[in-house]
Amino acid sequence: MAPLTCYWPRAIIHIDMNAFFASIEQRDFPELRGRPIGITNGAVGTTLITCSYEARACGVKTGMRLYEARRLCPAIVQRPARPKVYAAVSTRIMRVLLDISPDVEVFSVDEAFIDVTHCQRLHGGLEHIAQRVRQRIHEISGGLPCSIGVAGTKSTAKIASDMQKPNGLTIIPPWEARHRLAGLPMEKVCGLGPRIAEFLSQYGARTCGDVARLPMTVLARRYGVTGKYLWLACQGKDTEPVATGIAPPQSVGHGKVLPPHTAEAAVIEIYLRHMCEKVAARLRRYAMQAGQLYVGLRLTSARSSRHHEDIVQLFMLPYGPPDGRCLFDLALKFLGRRWRGEAVTHVQITALQLRSASGQLELFPAADGRATRRFSAIDRINLRYGEFTVAPATLLERSTMPNVIAPAWRPDGHRQHIPD
Repeated sequence: MAPLTCYWPRAIIHIDMNAFFASIEQRDFPELRGRPIGITNGAVGTTLITCSYEARACGVKTGMRLYEARRLCPAIVQRPARPKVYAAVSTRIMRVLLDISPDVEVFSVDEAFIDVTHCQRLHGGLEHIAQRVRQRIHEISGGLPCSIGVAGTKSTAKIASDMQKPNGLTIIPPWEARHRLAGLPMEKVCGLGPRIAEFLSQYGARTCGDVARLPMTVLARRYGVTGKYLWLACQGKDTEPVATGIAPPQSVGHGKVLPPHTAEAAVIEIYLRHMCEKVAARLRRYAMQAGQLYVGLRLTSARSSRHHEDIVQLFMLPYGPPDGRCLFDLALKFLGRRWRGEAVTHVQITALQLRSASGQLELFPAADGRATRRFSAIDRINLRYGEFTVAPATLLERSTMPNVIAPAWRPDGHRQHIPD
């Protein structure tokens, strides 16, 4: 067995901030330290965005309704999210990681990969580098806890960071990876969803070791490149690089959770209009146009309030300046066709088939120049004085719940936006 101090041919560090939003609340409000807390979207939020480890010890989980969390943990303290604070802390953390290596991939608001392959001789052994990463995060964040995984691949590093929480450090050398992963449930591998897991269960494969013993063709024939990646990842052999750039957006969407038992058409229409205007404004802000619009509602199932059913529809859009009113017209059409008065728990509007609006101009543009100038003026006012300073009158009745920070948030580029 090679010593940990030797230089690895490839070395990846994964950092995972522990209960990130809840930890920030406990940092800023000492009276919350050691107490179970649950973060909701605003003071009237009904669903937990995240919760502290004290709450998790009682069985509380992210995504749980507040009333369920209180049944499991009567002492839980509800805290309204402060997304701008979380975004600012995340930005500082992600940027300080560049002091360690220029090869940093921001994976989510509270996770990042660092490729330190070429920094091993500069900073010393990998354990020393990992401890330095923890120290820099501790200094820049005001003492927030994080778990760190060190391995020869991204997937194994992410698994390693999950092994000792909170505030742990796990190192899996490349020559130990296959053995260390063998007994782990295959769902621990990032990217292995329930459908693939169900497919593999037909072959009796439930652990990473089980998957590794299968012929690679079992996965590759069914799932192509993804299948090959998962087969290699279960052995700690995948070669996925740390992606330092920001990929072009594939979609721009916004959704919102509605108050329980919402079945009034007027209320649902206001929520849909709100999301349509947010999607249109964000597309204009980043000079993008959409060719498709996805509209979706999540309904409370007739079987139980704990079960949900989704109804969705995809519309084709003519490329042009994004207009919230036009998007809303399609949402209303969807509502008239598909909704039958059921209680709605969530609305979703997503723009797809994106293209840059700054490319080659159309020879015969269909866009109204006055409308483009109007949108530009409205967007400048809202950017300066606050979102929806100028807005359709119907949005005076919109939800007062504040914006939340999505997991896909990034400190730079189009994902810097804090969506609802």
